[in-house]
Amino acid sequence: MATQSVPVAVVTGASRGIGRQLCIGLAAAGWDVVCAARTTRDVGSRLPGTVDDTAAAVEAAGRRAMAVGLDVQDEAAVAALAERVYGEWGRCDLVVNNAAVAPPKPALEDSIKRWKLAVDVNVNGPFYTSYHFGRRMRDAGEGRVINVSSLVSVRPDFGRPSYTATKRALEGLTEALAHELRGRVAVNCIRIEIPIWTEGFDATLPKDYDTSAFEDPVVMSDATLWMARQDLSYTGNIVEIGQLRAQGVVRPFTPARRS
Repeated sequence: MATQSVPVAVVTGASRGIGRQLCIGLAAAGWDVVCAARTTRDVGSRLPGTVDDTAAAVEAAGRRAMAVGLDVQDEAAVAALAERVYGEWGRCDLVVNNAAVAPPKPALEDSIKRWKLAVDVNVNGPFYTSYHFGRRMRDAGEGRVINVSSLVSVRPDFGRPSYTATKRALEGLTEALAHELRGRVAVNCIRIEIPIWTEGFDATLPKDYDTSAFEDPVVMSDATLWMARQDLSYTGNIVEIGQLRAQGVVRPFTPARRS
């Protein structure tokens, strides 16, 4: 297929929460969006939301959507997705690595299987997308990768060691790939240091937990859209929402709109 003129973004973890909002925000800004996540109409979850629902919201905003059931642990599936996106839409301009898991137990009290799950989803998954999409964007001469991290990367006292370790590794991967791809693909990271309400995070909290200070995922759309517009020379950065808010990039405190 001939290359289209409308920019294309791939967002992982797109069935709900931050990922869903990023897809909707990108569509409103004029992007066609590949909405990728494990949960589809055919593959359910205990949490609400599917990539099909997100894709419908993108189309309602007037943009094309591709709903894809994807487990980012599956490197062959990520490679196949890259082939499909370039084959059907002719381009990819932005990859947002949002999919993540945060096992709630101390590392030595949890299973090795769950440790490997965190590494596979939070580190290997972003590398697979960066590898299969990033090389194509590099060869095309321009592209952007935005990784989503957390303040927990520098807060071992949070109590979820596999999340801390893998998010810190993701930040290191950001810097390393930014160096490797400098001048061709910008690789940056948003470190979320404020509480943002999502269905997945809420499900891990005690029922009586006070979430009144939690913000809406729309603040991540502000940050992501700004970062996607920066020149290729803006690369290798790990920035927090508060820093971007101080620059006027992110809107003021925005209470969460719970679904």
